[in-house]
Amino acid sequence: MKIIVPMAGMGKRMRPHTLTVPKPLIPIAGKPIVQRLVEDIAKVCGEQVEEVAFIIGRFGETVEKSLVKIAESVGAKGSIYYQDEPLGTAHAILCAKESLSGPLVVAFADTLFKADFTLDSSAAGTIWVQRVDDPKPFGVVKLDDQGQITDFVEKPTEFVSDLAIIGIYYFQDGDYLRDELQFLLDNDIKDKGEFQLTNALENMKNKGTTFVPGRVTEWLDCGNKDATVFTNQRYLEYLRERGENLVSDSATLTNSIVIPPVYIGDNVKITDSVVGPHVSLGNNANVRQSVVSNSIVQESATVLNTNVTNSMIGNHATVTGVPHDLSLGDYNTLRV
Repeated sequence: MKIIVPMAGMGKRMRPHTLTVPKPLIPIAGKPIVQRLVEDIAKVCGEQVEEVAFIIGRFGETVEKSLVKIAESVGAKGSIYYQDEPLGTAHAILCAKESLSGPLVVAFADTLFKADFTLDSSAAGTIWVQRVDDPKPFGVVKLDDQGQITDFVEKPTEFVSDLAIIGIYYFQDGDYLRDELQFLLDNDIKDKGEFQLTNALENMKNKGTTFVPGRVTEWLDCGNKDATVFTNQRYLEYLRERGENLVSDSATLTNSIVIPPVYIGDNVKITDSVVGPHVSLGNNANVRQSVVSNSIVQESATVLNTNVTNSMIGNHATVTGVPHDLSLGDYNTLRV
């Protein structure tokens, strides 16, 4: 089994946090989004993952080494490919053409999920979906009476279905997928100006491939700051249900209260403060004389004499005396 992870997007809706790191490396409960995604897929695969291929922009050597380590953490080889132009989902996947063989999962790195199942590798193809109130921003599927997928529609302007594709796909035959993606590019077949995976899926279906929907217990989006903070909240709840230890032994609490679930990283210092619920504090964060709830505070950040909630505070950032809902990027300082 292989996992293919397209993650070359610029993450504009997550600025300022994506000005210094790619969106999939933003932490959720102490681990990058993409690491959580790879680990969760590895758990439901039901077999050993042999390779994780990441399709990225030119993010630099440090990022690439981090991604290879994520692959190695699930016992797999890590491969790096580049998408230098944003030409659509089909183009992004095809950038990893050398790795498109055998059974594989394609997972776009801006979503997490909660699931309690093992992947059925006997299916020709599985498309994970979730019912949504507004399907217009998503690709959607239509089903027949037998529960099989009959149509794929990319970002419908009129209602055709409310079953949104969440960005996770299983293909029994990666070589077949590669050939269908290549067909789109060779024949300049685009939808809304881009090469779309849904067009390849439609062609495969028309040739007799049976696709079935997969369902997840919960779909967690990481598309913008508020969504990412909410995903952090839900993921902390999920990890608590699994009984995971979320507080580092090297953290120091002085005259402070911690309200679980929270993630507290290595060498964090909390003094005269209340932290939680639903807070993630990255390694070496420092919280003093403050109340922090429902927030992500990244590595080496300082929160002093303030009250913050529904916030993201970047690496090495400093917040002092500003009681707000914040989105503060790396190395920034905000004080009153």
